[in-house]
Amino acid sequence: MAKPLALAFDVPETTGGDEDLEPSPYEESEVHDSFHQLIQEQSLRVAEEGLELLSLGPGRGDQTLPRPEGAPVLSTATLRILASMPSRTIGRSRGAIISQYYNRTVRLRRRSSRPLLGNVVRSARPSLRLYDLELDPTILEEDEKRSLLVKELQGLSVAQRDHMVRNMPLSLGEKRWLREKSWSPKVKRRDQQGRRRGAFSCCSRLRYTCMLALHSLGLALLSGLYAARPWRYALKQIGGQFGSSVLSYFLFLKTLLAFNTLMLLPLLAFLVGVQAAFPPDPAGPVPTFSGLELLTGGGWFTHTVMYYGYYSNTTLRQSCASAREGGLCSPRLGSLPYNMPLAYLFTVGAAFFITCIVLVYSMSHSFGESYRVGSTKGIHALTVFCSWDYKVTQKRASRVQQDSIRTQLKELLAEWQLRKRPRSVCGQLRQVVVLGLGWLLCLGSTVGCTVAVLTFSETMIQRPASGGQGLEMLALPLVVSVLNLVASYLFRGLAALERHDSPVLEVYMAICRNLILKMAVLGVLCYHWLGRRVAALQDQCWEDFVGQELYRFMVVDFIFVLLDSLFGELVWRLISEKKLKTGQKPEFDIARNVLDLIYGQTLTWLGVLFSPLLPAVQILRLLLLFYIKKTSLIANCQAPGRPWLASHMTTVFLTLLCFPSFLGAAVFLCYAVWQVRPSSTCGPFRTLNTMYEAGTVWVRRLEHAGSGASWLPWLHHFLVENTFFLFLVSALLLAVIYLNIQVVKGQRKVICLLKEQIRNEGEDKIFLINKLHSVYEEEGMSRPGRTQEATIPPAAPED
Repeated sequence: MAKPLALAFDVPETTGGDEDLEPSPYEESEVHDSFHQLIQEQSLRVAEEGLELLSLGPGRGDQTLPRPEGAPVLSTATLRILASMPSRTIGRSRGAIISQYYNRTVRLRRRSSRPLLGNVVRSARPSLRLYDLELDPTILEEDEKRSLLVKELQGLSVAQRDHMVRNMPLSLGEKRWLREKSWSPKVKRRDQQGRRRGAFSCCSRLRYTCMLALHSLGLALLSGLYAARPWRYALKQIGGQFGSSVLSYFLFLKTLLAFNTLMLLPLLAFLVGVQAAFPPDPAGPVPTFSGLELLTGGGWFTHTVMYYGYYSNTTLRQSCASAREGGLCSPRLGSLPYNMPLAYLFTVGAAFFITCIVLVYSMSHSFGESYRVGSTKGIHALTVFCSWDYKVTQKRASRVQQDSIRTQLKELLAEWQLRKRPRSVCGQLRQVVVLGLGWLLCLGSTVGCTVAVLTFSETMIQRPASGGQGLEMLALPLVVSVLNLVASYLFRGLAALERHDSPVLEVYMAICRNLILKMAVLGVLCYHWLGRRVAALQDQCWEDFVGQELYRFMVVDFIFVLLDSLFGELVWRLISEKKLKTGQKPEFDIARNVLDLIYGQTLTWLGVLFSPLLPAVQILRLLLLFYIKKTSLIANCQAPGRPWLASHMTTVFLTLLCFPSFLGAAVFLCYAVWQVRPSSTCGPFRTLNTMYEAGTVWVRRLEHAGSGASWLPWLHHFLVENTFFLFLVSALLLAVIYLNIQVVKGQRKVICLLKEQIRNEGEDKIFLINKLHSVYEEEGMSRPGRTQEATIPPAAPED
């Protein structure tokens, strides 16, 4: 039938009050009814074409359709009604999509700029019902709907029109055609006039050329920075080939890299850079660089900004005679100079405080992300049917995506099979006994290693100090690293004997055992440094010695990690391939490698007070570890024999990094600042009883300096000296952690309730379908001689 184009007239736009922003309820029902009629007609057309129903022969209206085994027998009328449901009709054709977005543009225009259609004559209202959009299945009908959508798009603003066209589920050619046709005549005319005139002048062309050049340069720099990241492509490759369990190690390494970068920035800006710009006078001859300092950390490094003893206790930018004699310079009246002791103390404290805030936030965020969904039901189907990214066009990227999907399916199936195989009572009893014996042996070995480290450290104290320049200073780090390596292999052998059903439980057991060993050893070392070494090195700079010790521990630990990758992975692969002819590669030990990262990060936090550049050493160490471990993993290791889904590993790693590692380092540094007397021969606190007194001395000097900075002593008194602020910050951090945990628990409970509600609504639909089917059956039995006609009842208007 013909449709006059005059019905889609353009109403002049007016600016009304707030009463013109909302459409009338009658007009809303008109638009809804027209779209609902469109859905019904589209369903009739699809049902007739056989997309939802099988075609029936003449005279077989009462017969039911073939069905899968166990499915209910439904009549033709019931199936037609099911085919008319909105969930089975929306999005079937381009015409339905265009009609749907036409209704959206109608509502958007009425809310923004058009007057109420209640004031317009009813016959002139543009309703889809008047056009019978789906009655004539021809191309002209679809073109007419498209023209209606174009006219409505022309009435929108440019931003609204672009947003609407961009979100339409149509092809790019269709979107481009709609955007071109929806331009208003004024814009088209202006564009054509500009093209005829060559509207850009020389200045405009030069300006646009410069803007495009700068934009291209910025994009090139961003792409270069993106390509320079070590994890740009490697993380996808590792996750695809080895699974999420191995990938969690590299993600944790990436997180540690970000933490150390964040800590290093304030140290470089307010401490290392300032002291390097104003170097102190050398106390003696500076030794030449021999290369041995890279292992021992002493020698030439002692006379650089690497260690605590190089930093002065003077006020910078001010010359006085007492500064060279170790005294304090008094500032001029009304001035606020750069106090180096105060800057040292507050910069290290601020770096630790920022790291604490970011660490707590990362832990709470990771906890929410990993524990938000309490069930993986249905994830198998989503992985199979919805995981492929159709934007991937390169062969290399598609291969990585195939590996990732295959590995993810293996992990999901392994987790599902693990739940289906419960252990018997005898097996559980045997597992408990083996676990008890294993834990006794692990705790005994931990105690033995701790006693060995304590004894050897006491032996090292009795020996005369050699200035920290000989290789004998590497003895204690070598002993500690050997004990850690041997104990980790012992724990791994015990885990193989225990034969855990769950690989996740096996990894958690190994993490707990290695963590107990490393924390016990670090506790003994902290006592050795702040208890025994401070007493033994009263006349020397014990802070430099502690900083050098921590540097040596990091270097030796890195060397042992390299040796383990070489002999533990490469040599084992060569033996299995060349000699044993099995081709069995070793698996990547996640627990031991993650604990090595936490151990190295703890050493960095322990030594940042005595060596401000230790985070830079840790950054270099992590970057080398990333490339070395990635190369060794791909070349020498195989995927886990029992794949498992590491959904909570990042949260567990951050939790271990926060509470045993960061909290222990914070306690160690607080004790060093508040209780231990600094050296009297070096460092910024050489004339003070404790490092904490630097703030008190600074406040006293400010009180005598004048009234211009009188608020700083008050701020120091209430924020630093008063313990209430410290307890308040600690309580706030604990409250944030607790609230995040409760929010996640609430979200999980709500998700469970919503899933149950969805399940109940599905059962309600089944119940209604069965009732509807029984009604049709009763009607057919009451009239056996007549053939039922499959009709679709009119839809009830919604509220």
